[in-house]
Amino acid sequence: MIRVNLEDTFEQEELSKDFSFMTFYAPLKEGGEVLLKVSIEALNDPMLPNTYNLAFGPMDDAGNIDDTARVFHDNPDKVFSTILLFCLLFLRNNADFQIGLDGSDDPRAYLYHRMFITNKDYLDEYFETFGVDWYLRQLRNGDFETDENGQIFLKPKSENFNYRRSLKDLYRYYVFRLSRDKTEKRTINLLYESNRRKKT
Repeated sequence: MIRVNLEDTFEQEELSKDFSFMTFYAPLKEGGEVLLKVSIEALNDPMLPNTYNLAFGPMDDAGNIDDTARVFHDNPDKVFSTILLFCLLFLRNNADFQIGLDGSDDPRAYLYHRMFITNKDYLDEYFETFGVDWYLRQLRNGDFETDENGQIFLKPKSENFNYRRSLKDLYRYYVFRLSRDKTEKRTINLLYESNRRKKT
């Protein structure tokens, strides 16, 4: 169970000026530490406008994120708090955007789902959260809708995060954006300075 605390985060090793990526070291259960990279890139899906995809994980030899790697963190709460603080930085500088997390497999979707449920009251101070499912449209003639290449066309449908939704029915994609009707108790600048961030 992940407990988020945006005032308890790891110091950033590298932070891009446009807040598109950051790196930080996190200790491992078996000892030592791993350098993690977090990136936020445009999803480029016209059905989900202004959505940026969040990816994180250790890097391969080419410097790319390996988000399939199995990493056993000594303090996963602090890891996810650091990632979400970075997301908050990004959104405060891009207020019209939203960030998405891809629950591409059941363990990953379960982790994200539980994180948003467990930290609902805390994260509500900062974010509005949504769940996204993909649907297949059946036409009146009984056929299924296809794209210009004849492939079955799945459309995303977003809804306010349903905190009572069964864990057997996880969302495919998790989206959050800045809260528009609540005042944050702490400013991002204070969080930034208190953690002695280093810009590149």
